[in-house]
Amino acid sequence: MSSTRTILVTGANGQVGSEFRVLSKSYPQYNFLFVTKDELPIDDVDAVKKYFDIHGIQFCVNCAAYTVVDKAETESEKAFLINADAVGNLAAVCKSHSTQFIHISTDYVFDGTATAPYLESNPVKPLGVYGASKLKGEQLALEKNPDTIIVRTSWVYSSFGNNFVKTMLRLMKERESISVVNDQQGCPTYAADLANAIMQIINKHPTSHIVHQTSIYNYSNSGVINWYQFAVAIKELTNSKCIVNSIPSSQYPTPAKRPQYSVLDTTKIRGTFAITIPAWKDSLVKCLALLK
Repeated sequence: MSSTRTILVTGANGQVGSEFRVLSKSYPQYNFLFVTKDELPIDDVDAVKKYFDIHGIQFCVNCAAYTVVDKAETESEKAFLINADAVGNLAAVCKSHSTQFIHISTDYVFDGTATAPYLESNPVKPLGVYGASKLKGEQLALEKNPDTIIVRTSWVYSSFGNNFVKTMLRLMKERESISVVNDQQGCPTYAADLANAIMQIINKHPTSHIVHQTSIYNYSNSGVINWYQFAVAIKELTNSKCIVNSIPSSQYPTPAKRPQYSVLDTTKIRGTFAITIPAWKDSLVKCLALLK
């Protein structure tokens, strides 16, 4: 039997999945399998079982998610299918195949009324369908597979996919001025850093089982900003002439309510796995260099 351990990455074409593809080249000691929803529909439990039966998988990192926050308000069934039911399927199949399940969740499980960074143990209270579907996914994963590791993250961006950074770059080219909300605080997360942190978690454990810890961890880049400040940083780092105006959320209504404060406390993941987390601006510089 081969001693090479296999890592399955679902949602392979998303922001985090795409970063795992890049990162996999730095980890030749692992065999990586990347699947999209067409290659492996994770909401089909029989297809998942069959896939796991064929491939001996030691780690499954679920990067698949329904992330269109506003659209989720009118597509509740679809959001829950992908973010909850499918997660339960993966968790159960991982358990029956002795595979370590690692699942990515979100700051949207919180209501944003906190005044200090959220700990993993803080009470959850999602504001909309997206957050509720992600929370249900966490609950199903832990119920069906108590060894699941959940990594909650926030404000994810990357050189891949659709995200705030790429939207700002486009708008700053198209318009003379833009308005960005200034009253929602959080921490950006560069998807490459998140993928790297998850690989460090996997890599720190020589056996196929991670020492059982409480299962939920927070990860975001370090530093606290609002969306307006994030946009200004993008403008300055790209020498854009676009004027960035600051507005309150009340002037930019959206179908789904956003948490006003979703800063995540990352003490636990840093301490447990000895992970160093880059500052948000340093990572933004790296991402912008790739997008040039």
